[in-house]
Amino acid sequence: MKDLMGKAIWDYYHNENPEDLQTETSISELDELPVNYLFRDFDQMNKIEQKALKLAEGKVLDIGAGAGSHALYIQDERNLDVTALDISPKSIEVCKLRGIKKSVAENMLYFSEGTFDTILLLMNGTGIFQSLQVIDIYLKKLHDLLNAEGQILIDGTDILYMFDADEDGGVYIPAEGYYGELDYIVHYKDESEDPIKWLYLDFNTLKNAAENNGFRIEKVLQEEDSYLARLTKV
Repeated sequence: MKDLMGKAIWDYYHNENPEDLQTETSISELDELPVNYLFRDFDQMNKIEQKALKLAEGKVLDIGAGAGSHALYIQDERNLDVTALDISPKSIEVCKLRGIKKSVAENMLYFSEGTFDTILLLMNGTGIFQSLQVIDIYLKKLHDLLNAEGQILIDGTDILYMFDADEDGGVYIPAEGYYGELDYIVHYKDESEDPIKWLYLDFNTLKNAAENNGFRIEKVLQEEDSYLARLTKV
């Protein structure tokens, strides 16, 4: 792992000639991701992010924290105890430099520093599950990290709209596997990360997986093809 996302975040924070990230998937072309987007404040966030941050309560774990914008708001504006968790070491270093008191560079599957009242997985939080083949592993880990009366706030996107449709409304999707299972590639400053598995989930598929792993689930907010869901323990 070259940690290109972390490098971009580090360069931007230190003003060391940052450039925009470029991303692509197995079904989409190259797209620009302005690195300053990862440093946006609450007013610049979308409605799903804002709703999730307002619903957070108690002891919070922000999984996939990136540059720490969500965690920083939780800590400084909501005055909650929050831990920023990301697999990217450079991102977590920036989280610390931005003043997030608890910041950990770790794969969530190996993270074991207590349990939490709110767990956040935002910016297509379902992506971290990689594929339907291993989603149970991640949901079971989340179940273990969550307090008995706690909540998981996670967003996802149904990408069915990205596939061609015929005149009758039928959609042409790959014959093998779930259509939301993609390869995701990050490029930065003429370097390319190895492809990673990334999962875009429609709500009903997430619902089935969550209920099979001991959760209740409700849709909190729908914004076009994206949604915010709340998971609680049965």
